[in-house]
Amino acid sequence: MNDQLKSHSKKKWKVRYSVLAVLWLCWLFSFLDRMVITIALPFIGEDLSLNTTQQGLLLSIFFAGYALFQIPGGMLADKFGFRRVMSVAIIWWSIFTSVTGLVFSYPLMLILRFVFGLGEACLPGAAYKGIATYFPSKQRGTATGIQSTVNTLGPALAAIAAAAIIAAFGWRMVFIIMGIPGVLIGVYIWFKFKDNPKDHPKMTEEELAELDEDVLETKVSSKKKSDVSFKELLKKPILWQMALIWFFFDITFWGFTSWLPSYLINEKGLSLMDTGLYSALPYLVGTVGIILGGYISDKMTGNRKWVFVPNAIAGGLALYFMFQASSLTMVILYQCLAAFFMFLAQGGFWAMVVDSLPSKIMASGTSMVNCFGSIAGFISPLLMGYMIQVSGGSFNSSFIMMIIALAVAAVIAMTISGKGKEKSDQIDVAS
Repeated sequence: MNDQLKSHSKKKWKVRYSVLAVLWLCWLFSFLDRMVITIALPFIGEDLSLNTTQQGLLLSIFFAGYALFQIPGGMLADKFGFRRVMSVAIIWWSIFTSVTGLVFSYPLMLILRFVFGLGEACLPGAAYKGIATYFPSKQRGTATGIQSTVNTLGPALAAIAAAAIIAAFGWRMVFIIMGIPGVLIGVYIWFKFKDNPKDHPKMTEEELAELDEDVLETKVSSKKKSDVSFKELLKKPILWQMALIWFFFDITFWGFTSWLPSYLINEKGLSLMDTGLYSALPYLVGTVGIILGGYISDKMTGNRKWVFVPNAIAGGLALYFMFQASSLTMVILYQCLAAFFMFLAQGGFWAMVVDSLPSKIMASGTSMVNCFGSIAGFISPLLMGYMIQVSGGSFNSSFIMMIIALAVAAVIAMTISGKGKEKSDQIDVAS
């Protein structure tokens, strides 16, 4: 009878699934709101008479604000709870998304994109803290992988939606429309979420017991680890290894994501709607990769780096064949392969990060790692825009840069210890 009750409780819908669903929506609209500009960029450039370097700065300036407030945003989430920080953040950036469509000045648009980035900077740490709060350790990799599907679906949906709206109403309307749903989601989070699972009215005793059991195991494995402060975490090599891996990986990710539509329009001569569809394909394929990466990583606890390393290398090889390909069919094939391997690596990477950091400082720690990715996000689109301009419109040198960055990320990942569970061996105050 007890076994039947346990089986029934496992199949029952749990609060943490609802929390993950809303976190997923938050991430989805964060990517939709930041990525529609990649489709609109050629039209913004034409409307405001911008060269590729200026267009690159328009892409990069978001990451200046995103990087600047990443760590403070995570610390706020650790101090005040992920619910308050996340709800205010999504309302903030959604308003500035809509306002972007009303701007006619390039300097003012740069300011708006910077302020927009400040708001989105609060999301990553708060979201990862939400997962660490509601999910037991054994499911965090899968939960992180599911949440991370927005890294693929966001750009895909943004490409299709933006192309359709721009074709019908012009580039300004796409920003105005995209900002509306986020405000509604932010209000919902404020009134429905709870920072402490025990305060949630729908939490069952079985679900709370799972979380309590996880806390008990953590204390047994390392009594001191739960007392690690953010200041002490800064002294740990694992944090800086993760941060550097994500920096170099995001040099490639944001270069690929930001300039792919322009590459297809300017280098391959595709129409707006074809560009929207072909830009979406790699991310749809990547959705499978990122879920698979998180799932496989949960099966390889203690050796999660072996999900990241080979797939990062495979992604780099696919990028090389992509810019060498002469036919459009092969370009599309290789861009899909590159996306699949990169996102599979990404799913494994964030499972490794979340499982390596104590829940108490999860928001601060993940924000530090993501901050380095934000810095890469600022550097990469701007640098690629400059490289494309000085090379007379050729994308070759920028592709080589992205390939090298992936290789460096894989090499750094090799230096991470794979013995035992990451959270036991990597974070230890006494070490």
